[in-house]
Amino acid sequence: MNKIAVISLSGGMDSTSLLLHLINKKYTVYALSFNYGQKHKLEINKATNNIEYLKSKDIIVNHKIINISDCVDVLSSSLTNNNESIPKGHYEDENMKDTFVPNRNAIFSSILYGYALTLSKNNNQSNVTISLGVHSGDHAIYPDCREEFYIKLFNSFKIGNWNSENINIYLPYLDLDKTTILKDALQSIDNLNLNFTMIFKNTLTSYDPDKYGRSNGKTGSDIERILAFNENGLIDPIDYIQSWEEVLENALKTEKEFKSNL
Repeated sequence: MNKIAVISLSGGMDSTSLLLHLINKKYTVYALSFNYGQKHKLEINKATNNIEYLKSKDIIVNHKIINISDCVDVLSSSLTNNNESIPKGHYEDENMKDTFVPNRNAIFSSILYGYALTLSKNNNQSNVTISLGVHSGDHAIYPDCREEFYIKLFNSFKIGNWNSENINIYLPYLDLDKTTILKDALQSIDNLNLNFTMIFKNTLTSYDPDKYGRSNGKTGSDIERILAFNENGLIDPIDYIQSWEEVLENALKTEKEFKSNL
């Protein structure tokens, strides 16, 4: 029987790695990208670029863009509020909590769950998987990326819907860090005979890119990504405002300062 997976594809490094992971495991993937009014909505364009690249390699991903910006506009976060600046520093710094969007993952998951139930019905499929790219680096500042949140959330969805026995959840990166996620993506790329540079150039991790989509390398999400590439012995193919050597030096310095203050 054909395996179906439903994912939230932001266009960032984690969800793109997850997409490759599922394709490598022979899933037919249905991906939703959410426009929630995020300042870095260029990430959706990146996701679309990768969908087109995969199509050119005869890998078909069913992709839809869902606009919920009016909904999330009422929620307070520096990711969506143009009057608030994106904080700089280490990913686990206390000030990074300003990037948390209240209930965002519950909203995304609710839509994904409804979509999974619909796909189960329309495809006469008794086993549809919802998969998310949440990982250990998220746990400190994003409570809606923790295991206990998803256990209780999906138990509630089961209670509130018919045919929930057809839906399961798969969180392969839950206990992994960014470095290990990148290793997993590299393995998938190798197995699928894809171009590493093409795939990751079509991702956006920064919460504060400039109008050209270039990252400043100084936000928490930037630093976490830069360190992951460096720890894998790789140069990140995306464009930064500064050179790779400069953004790497800043990331290493920020990481050292963070650890010295623990």
